[in-house]
Amino acid sequence: MITLRRLLLAAVLLAGPAVFASPDAAGPLTWRAWSPEVFAEAKRDGKLVLLDLEAVWCHWCHVMDATTYRDPQVVALLQEHFLLVRVDQDSRPDLANRYEDYGWPATIVFAADGAELAKKQGYINPAAMTRLLKTLVADPTPDSAAAPSVEQAAADSAVLSATRRAGLREQWLRGYDDRAGGWGFSHKLLDWDTVEFALRAARQGDARAEHMARETLRLQRRLLDPVWGGVYQYSVGGDWNEPHFEKLVQMQAENLRIYALAFARWGNPADRAAAEAIHGYLRDFLTSPDGTFYVSQDADLVPGEHSADYFALDDAARRARGLPRVDRHVYARENGWVIAALVQWAEITGEAAAAAEAERAARWVIAHRALPGGGFRHDERAAAGPFLGDTLAMGRAFLALHQLTQKAEWLQRAAEAADFISANFGRGELPGYASSRTGAGVLPAPRPQFDENVNLARFTSALARVTGRAEYRAISQRALRWLNAPEVTRERGFYVGGLLLAEEEARTEPVHVSVLGGKDDPAARALFAAALRIPETHKLVEWWDRREGPAPRGEDIYPELPEAAAFLCANGACSSPLTGPEALLRRLRKNGLVAR
Repeated sequence: MITLRRLLLAAVLLAGPAVFASPDAAGPLTWRAWSPEVFAEAKRDGKLVLLDLEAVWCHWCHVMDATTYRDPQVVALLQEHFLLVRVDQDSRPDLANRYEDYGWPATIVFAADGAELAKKQGYINPAAMTRLLKTLVADPTPDSAAAPSVEQAAADSAVLSATRRAGLREQWLRGYDDRAGGWGFSHKLLDWDTVEFALRAARQGDARAEHMARETLRLQRRLLDPVWGGVYQYSVGGDWNEPHFEKLVQMQAENLRIYALAFARWGNPADRAAAEAIHGYLRDFLTSPDGTFYVSQDADLVPGEHSADYFALDDAARRARGLPRVDRHVYARENGWVIAALVQWAEITGEAAAAAEAERAARWVIAHRALPGGGFRHDERAAAGPFLGDTLAMGRAFLALHQLTQKAEWLQRAAEAADFISANFGRGELPGYASSRTGAGVLPAPRPQFDENVNLARFTSALARVTGRAEYRAISQRALRWLNAPEVTRERGFYVGGLLLAEEEARTEPVHVSVLGGKDDPAARALFAAALRIPETHKLVEWWDRREGPAPRGEDIYPELPEAAAFLCANGACSSPLTGPEALLRRLRKNGLVAR
């Protein structure tokens, strides 16, 4: 998940419309939805509020249900002194982002006025829970160990100094495990921003970054399900041989995207095979009849029972025993992630089916999750929100679809999404953008989240390049002024690759290829396809057919030519006309943009 990076920093053992109890949780306790009314009732009855922030795919959440929340002492204390709230963190991005440091399950206890009394990470056994509850009943004062908030932080500039940039790069490098490979020393996974930054550094000539990227990609293939495809969430124990078997849709989407970029860069058939296995799993297990994408598949066949033996079976033997539960919610955010990944795969491979899947899902989300003004709600009905993540993910998906298809409607929708974000998630004089709509009386109080602001900075920086509109650059700069604050980056550990990508994209020109020729001209189409295969996300590929209207941004700087041609442009200058894909590829190789 988007929060996984923060959970792994602490090496945590992860164990209504927007809120529901897991079906495994039947027992003596009554769980409620998160709402202001819970706190009003707690104040009236002199009780505390306990929030169980879980994940429906989470093994240790199931274990805690089966043990701690059925223990007689725990049950008696909870029934007498607490009101109980249970939230699936996938359903409430605002709560997930606020408490991402505390793992799933996360246990947060509040006073009736909403003050946080305690925040606990991961599984809590019955004895420890009994001690915690008794302590809080006896002395309901806030936890003095709570980490200070960085939400007020602000950097002087959206541009990093050379010294700060070098320091963050060193911070990123220190996270690489030279012994076991990959970034991180307890949990092993492919962190997409971390590896994408390595891919970019490799393209820029960094041999060490290339080695680290290749090695991480190789090792991550151990976390591919050899039977059904798809990637497991991570491996524990400091190596790549102890997977946790849940399959989250964001992990599928981002792994698909990174393996596509790697295949385009180096042409390794194993990278292509990994991407195909992930795409196949998405299609076979996480795609709805409407063509949208579900949220996750559980780690456990039987909730609370470790499933290593099950996942060692072949397809027939697994199916004979049954299938782990799939969370069939359809969230706008999760669909935006998959759409962007499918577009990346279609760009690299030219696979028409992937492009069609992306457009189909996008149109369903527009029809069923759109809000007035260009935003998106999370689920079918909204008990809270809107949340930044939904509109942001769909905005990025629309911008990706525009580059792939060159259809103006997708660019218009991307711009409307950015406008909605600007109008609803800003923080007044403070930089950065909050995870939920800002305003009085919002519970919990909206805060900025690192990964969302990274993605927003990248999205609006790219959108500004495509449209030529300064207001989108301003959004990117505002996000970066929060992200660049030393207080914010200090606690990120080595997970700063996304910021380094976003900051570079904001201050440098993208790889820019303009194709001139008729949309019905096979030669122009071949040039456009070759440009899309450039293994870089910081790129702007445009196809201008003079018969369809004016040049993008009104920049009619190209000569009339008798045949289709491409131009490689940067810093206000363009190459001579490049006719044919081979001519374009030669120029791209000369500039170090594709492998030789």
